Amino acid sequence: MKKLTKKQKRKIAKAADVGLSGMPGRIDWSGAEIGNCQRTAKKPVTMRLDVDVLEWLKSYGAGYQTKANMLLRHAMMWAAGAAGQTKSTVKKARRA
Repeated sequence: MKKLTKKQKRKIAKAADVGLSGMPGRIDWSGAEIGNCQRTAKKPVTMRLDVDVLEWLKSYGAGYQTKANMLLRHAMMWAAGAAGQTKSTVKKARRA
């Protein structure tokens, strides 16, 4: 391994001198519960999509089904808002 030059040593020293003033304070985790995060239930379905729509979803790489779900959820929330429903009403309907 090569020895560091004076310039490289100065850069390293400058990088190491970064203060912690921008860091957030300590977080109190004493009330945290293990295993209390619930994911929404997923149900496998078969859909027929236009070829160009499917190619567009897949063009973003892995997770195209998750992206489709996100887009459909956004449309559902928008439609619920347009219909005067609240988000809690939509969440209750989603759980059923």
